[in-house]
Amino acid sequence: MHEILGQDHAIELLQNAMQAERLHHAWIFSGPRGVGKYTAAIAFARMLLDPETAPTLSGALEAPPDSQVQQLITAGSHPDLHVIRKELALYSDNSALRNRKLMNIPVDLLREKMIGGRTTDDRQHEAAAYRTAVMGHRKVFIIDEAELLDATAQNSLLKTLEEPPAETFIMLITARSERLLPTIHSRCQHIRFRALDDASMSSWLDRAALDIDDETRQWLMTFADGSPGVAMLAAEYGFFGWYMAIQPMRRAMRQGRFPAELGETMSKLVDEYAQAWVKAHQNASKDAANKDGARHMLTLLASVMRNELRTAVDDDDLDARDALLTQIERIAQVFSVRTFIVKQYPVPFIPFMLYSVKHS
Repeated sequence: MHEILGQDHAIELLQNAMQAERLHHAWIFSGPRGVGKYTAAIAFARMLLDPETAPTLSGALEAPPDSQVQQLITAGSHPDLHVIRKELALYSDNSALRNRKLMNIPVDLLREKMIGGRTTDDRQHEAAAYRTAVMGHRKVFIIDEAELLDATAQNSLLKTLEEPPAETFIMLITARSERLLPTIHSRCQHIRFRALDDASMSSWLDRAALDIDDETRQWLMTFADGSPGVAMLAAEYGFFGWYMAIQPMRRAMRQGRFPAELGETMSKLVDEYAQAWVKAHQNASKDAANKDGARHMLTLLASVMRNELRTAVDDDDLDARDALLTQIERIAQVFSVRTFIVKQYPVPFIPFMLYSVKHS
């Protein structure tokens, strides 16, 4: 856990719970995308599952790196560590589940992998959460992107949270904790993660050793806004190229001109991202990838405007400041209706967004 950057408070809470042996059975790890929630969950699981976990010279608890438990976790083969994510549907015996688009975590997947019960293919599944730990110590279930649990799945999970099996720990990893039912919140300990500060992000970039030049590195620092995961995604899919493509047209907008090609350029970049994502991820939903790409484009545009706003404030340019604040407000409004619009019109949504900004 000491290697997790920028999350000292969250790690301290987990360490304190371990040391005091006040281990709640269910946890929510919430915070922005890509800031270390899943990494922390795995590190926590390493300590929970290893009976050899003990204090180091500094007093912090740590699992021995070379134990059998640690080797199994590193290899992804520990029988008592269960990671549930939507991609597991690809390996289901249920053909309807296996062939579906990966947009959420349906109750059938949860029944197969954790809570048991009868699935829509009329099969009865034993509840993995209530089995005896294979290695005789503890069991850990990590639900990644828990906000993708559909309403039926969340309600079905409640019984397991209300009547937890002995020595079984459940972690819900989410960037949208408000999408979890209040009844789930009430049964979990909540650990909040935050965006990394500049020093931690710089350390992460040094550690990641991405093949980027200094200009791209500086841009990633700004765009990622404290999220290593976002920085990695931006580097992999060339978001700096997006920025370079739209920045000249964005400057023209500030000068009172509206380049007709801006909407087409942004739509094309989003569509290319979605195609690349679907190609790289089996059974990925093109609609979901378009939504994700549109969100990244909105985030990039908002990042550009924030930087322009800083310049306007520094220059005491009140007219530019007010115009930018209005445009940023328009983008926030577009964010609020984006899900409805993109569901039906994923790529044409971009010109709609630009129309809103233009007429601010």
